[in-house]
Amino acid sequence: MRNISIFQTVNTLILLCVVVATLYPFLYMIAVSLSGNLYVLRGEVWLWPKGFNLAMYELVLNDPRISTAYLNTIIYTVVGTAVALTVTSIGAYSLSKREMVGNQFFTLLIVFTMFFSGGMIPTFLVVRSLGFMDTLWAMVVPGAVSTWNLIIMRTFFRGIPAELEESGRIDGLNDFGIFLRIVLPLSKAVLATIGLFYAVGIWNNFYQALLYLRDSDRFPLQVVLRNIVLAGQINNSNVTSIGGDNLIIEESLKFATIMVSTLPILLVYPFLQKYFVKGVMIGSVKG
Repeated sequence: MRNISIFQTVNTLILLCVVVATLYPFLYMIAVSLSGNLYVLRGEVWLWPKGFNLAMYELVLNDPRISTAYLNTIIYTVVGTAVALTVTSIGAYSLSKREMVGNQFFTLLIVFTMFFSGGMIPTFLVVRSLGFMDTLWAMVVPGAVSTWNLIIMRTFFRGIPAELEESGRIDGLNDFGIFLRIVLPLSKAVLATIGLFYAVGIWNNFYQALLYLRDSDRFPLQVVLRNIVLAGQINNSNVTSIGGDNLIIEESLKFATIMVSTLPILLVYPFLQKYFVKGVMIGSVKG
């Protein structure tokens, strides 16, 4: 029997505590949102639903604000991720070439933005001057490039053997052709990983919407969720109750709304899991 060291035991216990602390709020919200109001009122719900019902989810999904916000968020996430991956991959591939004129200067200039930025007001003025206010591009362009993701992808590209690119030049490919036909097909791991980072960031983003969007029909799901959580009610006349049960119903609705907004992005991860660890490790260790 293999001896288990004290370090492994302590490490396992710590990780178990982290897992419990991470999963418990999630499981509790699921249980409350699926439980009957009477059981929630009595405080009898812990990790398993009691008096199973889907009434809260029906109320959430029937609210017109939710369906509109869902569509907006999907559009922002798909377009924003595509734009971000395009810009980041092109910039990272250029910076991965040490022979490029001004490579060191541009790299330092980009890294500088990790520590210093213009701030909220200058960024707002730039977005307004470009005419992006209350448009799709206000949610896409300001966050199109993450310096950290750019550096990870640049490091990944530097690990691709130069011989592959030389063979492409022999076959008559230019730099853009090499990038499209050789580099990108070999970079599925890092593209999937960085794409997931961007997608999650855009999906959860409500700060830019509060700054740049004025039309409520353009609000993403997270802004609507924030409004529901802060207001403690949903825009539906049937959401009423008698006495103190009203607070409990509002709590169940909040949890149901949170679950509805969280589950879709969580379901994406299993399809990208095989690329996730590989993409991060290769992009962060080498170079």
